[in-house]
Amino acid sequence: MSEALTSEIEHLRKRMVEVALEHGFASEESVELSQKLDTLLNQMQIKQSS
Repeated sequence: MSEALTSEIEHLRKRMVEVALEHGFASEESVELSQKLDTLLNQMQIKQSS
């Protein structure tokens, strides 16, 4: 697993929580960050299974 990818996932996860607590979980920014995080998590899962 790529250390850079793991680091990026953790950074994005922390940012998403901060935004969600400040603006709400359904805010546009929270949803966008969640979607980006989903994409990165999918990439990590693909790398792990190959």
